[in-house]
Amino acid sequence: MFLLQLAAMLLIVVAALGALVVGARRDATADAQSRTLAAAQAFANSPGILTALSGPDPTAALQPYAEAARKAAGVDAIIVYRLDGITLTHSDPNQIGKHVIGPYAEAATGKPFTSTFHGSLGLSVISAVPVKAADGSVVAIVSSPVTVGKVQQRVNQQLPVLFGGAAVALAIGAGGTSLVSRRLQRQTHGLGPAEMTRMYEHHDAVLHAVREGVLILGEDGRLLLANDEASRMLGLPVDCEGRPITELGLGDPVAELLASGRVVTDGVVGSGDRLLSVNIRATDRNGGPPGRVATLRDSTELRALSDKAEAANERLKVLYEASSTIGTTLDVVRTAQALAEAAVPNFADHATVDLAESVLQGDEPTGTRSLRLRRAGLSGVHPDAPFHPVGATIPIDPSAPLGRSLHHGRSVIEADPTSAAVDHGIHSVLRVPLLARGQVLGVAAFWRAASPAPFDQDDLSLAEELVARAAVCIDNARRYTREHRMSVTLQHSLLPGGLPEQSALDVAYRYLPAEAGVGGDWFDVIPLPGARVALVVGDVVGHGLHAAATMGQLRTAVHNFSSLDLPPDELLGHLDDLVNQIDQDRAARDSDAITGATCLYAIYDPVTLRCAMARAGHLLPALVHPDGSVEFPELPAGPPLGLVDLPFENAELQLREGTRLVLYTDGLVEDRSRDIDVGLELLRTTLGQGDRSPDDTCEAVLNALLPANPTDDIALLVARTKALPAGRVATWHVPADPAAVARVRADVAERLTGWGLDEMAFATELIVSELVTNAIRYAVGPIQLRLLRDRALICEVSDGSSTSPHLRSAVSTDEGGRGLFLVAQLSERWGTRYTPNGKVIWAEQQLHESATPAVEGPGETTLVTTEGRLESS
Repeated sequence: MFLLQLAAMLLIVVAALGALVVGARRDATADAQSRTLAAAQAFANSPGILTALSGPDPTAALQPYAEAARKAAGVDAIIVYRLDGITLTHSDPNQIGKHVIGPYAEAATGKPFTSTFHGSLGLSVISAVPVKAADGSVVAIVSSPVTVGKVQQRVNQQLPVLFGGAAVALAIGAGGTSLVSRRLQRQTHGLGPAEMTRMYEHHDAVLHAVREGVLILGEDGRLLLANDEASRMLGLPVDCEGRPITELGLGDPVAELLASGRVVTDGVVGSGDRLLSVNIRATDRNGGPPGRVATLRDSTELRALSDKAEAANERLKVLYEASSTIGTTLDVVRTAQALAEAAVPNFADHATVDLAESVLQGDEPTGTRSLRLRRAGLSGVHPDAPFHPVGATIPIDPSAPLGRSLHHGRSVIEADPTSAAVDHGIHSVLRVPLLARGQVLGVAAFWRAASPAPFDQDDLSLAEELVARAAVCIDNARRYTREHRMSVTLQHSLLPGGLPEQSALDVAYRYLPAEAGVGGDWFDVIPLPGARVALVVGDVVGHGLHAAATMGQLRTAVHNFSSLDLPPDELLGHLDDLVNQIDQDRAARDSDAITGATCLYAIYDPVTLRCAMARAGHLLPALVHPDGSVEFPELPAGPPLGLVDLPFENAELQLREGTRLVLYTDGLVEDRSRDIDVGLELLRTTLGQGDRSPDDTCEAVLNALLPANPTDDIALLVARTKALPAGRVATWHVPADPAAVARVRADVAERLTGWGLDEMAFATELIVSELVTNAIRYAVGPIQLRLLRDRALICEVSDGSSTSPHLRSAVSTDEGGRGLFLVAQLSERWGTRYTPNGKVIWAEQQLHESATPAVEGPGETTLVTTEGRLESS
């Protein structure tokens, strides 16, 4: 056999060698033809050849270039000759000027060609290419020959290599054949055919006689062999051998395991009604063929144990998934719903969670005897199950399983549910009370319909563990609900309960607390003397009770400071001192909390239509003019309250009637997902869309800017300016002459008659007389008297002095000192406010509801000149 293989290999090598030699010579000749043609074409089309041919000495011009091209192309010669056959260039100089020998008639016609012929160099492969003038006529011919001997010489140089390679291949083949023969003898251990046949029969008998399934798989996943036991266990078809294991209908677990290619030790998989123990090993570990062998044992008796392990695994899975969903929020109802959803469908087909009403409100449980339940969670595989919806009150029958479970605080398994539940296929119910700190918060019920197995003690243990975890989360949410409600109640108690009555502004507001915690945002509308109104909006840094309490302090302080009728910059200065004092007090109590706040304070005068503003680190207000244009006026940016000791600055704006002034806190325009500049631009766009009332403006702004889940409080205040009609204002310039008092009183009485306020003339004349007399006697000019008819009758006397009068009690022997006492008795309230040029003493009298002006309209303003004459202006 070895010699036969060696002879066959020798024959193959000789045939291959002859084919290589013939092919090499043929390829060499073809290469020579291509090379000579390319060299001739390149030289024939080279630049300057036509010029050289037409010159006086073409040979001198072309011979050097022809030699260089010959060496570069590897040909024997580059021959240029005229059409008459006279050679112009040649590798042999002796041939120049002689008549060329060769078949070149075809090239003279303008067609290049390649041919083999005997020339001056011997048997050669030669190519000829015409040189054409610009008009297409042939002026010369370029030929490039290479001798056949030179071509074959290159092939002959390669013959030793070819013969050497053939010898090496023959040697390798002979060696390989020898090695294969020796390996075959070693694997068969020198056994002959008879011994090999007997061994195969013995192994086959053993393979099919064992009571263990054996499968042999190829490396491509095909079944190579299956014994009788494996065919019986797996129900293999007769023609199973040679087919892929995935196409034998074994079922997913078995087919996936056998096709996985991994090593398996005592793996347990199900196949039909059997439980199989599988071992898989590779067959090539000890030099065997590549593939795998799998052994199968019937381990059906382990099914019960496996089922228990699987059930335990499912219970652990339910607890694990529930721990990641229950308690993620501090909302009682959401936590209860999460408990119901965690049990369906892996544990029960339906689940309900009922909580005490006091728990839903955040209060402590009231005990089981007075317990009132309300549904807080509901989940099921079918939406039409006979359960009360979320929010419904759940009746409690003390003798029913629900009542017993709540009363004793123990779980109950019902094997006989109500008829309504039976109609929907429910056959088993498990009720578990929710217990936290020894108190019953409610009850969770689990219902089974699709699963044929009723609840057992293992299910009871799982349900109690699940409900116990949820009960702690629900109790935490209840406590948070209570604390949050207390904080929100405190916060709202510190905010305005409504808007005060005033005539200067048409005001609307919105206040929205954050979803989590309370903040320190606040706003205020404060009526001031002289029909003026103060608008305030502020924001305390931080959240919680600390921020809410600080907000209450600052709001109270603003009210107190506004009663002093301070300008905005001075009021913010006093407020800044208060915040610093609060920080010092808290530092004395070892508190790390630092108070910080922003505030904007504005005073609007409906008589002059001027608005004075100052801000402490707060956002700029928005002005919506009557024409619909929106602007954010540039106000001096003071520092936030409590940070640095710097003065604040006032800014005065002249507003038109109908202008909307929009004040807000940063929670409206700033959000985690939105930059503040984007929010301000969105606010500008929203405010510019049509002329709306203040209330409609609030709604439009919130609809456009309110975040989905507000993380900060939002305070929004919209005020539309009004103007006090000129007919309700009267002004007199009073000379510093006591004799002018009588004339002023007469003019006031006349004005009150025009306003229909005759019954108030006596008291008003006394007030005017006392205030004007004091100004003439103690103050400096100019002195001005102004009457305003608003919701009250306001009398104002201004002068150039900054000295404020004081109310004091005069004794019986005093001749004076009773003027301000009379003013205080006759008026509802009175006071002093300072101006840049002096002060204003004012007094207000309450108007009767029946008082109506006799004349409505612009009216006239009366002046008393220094000469004592009455003039109209």
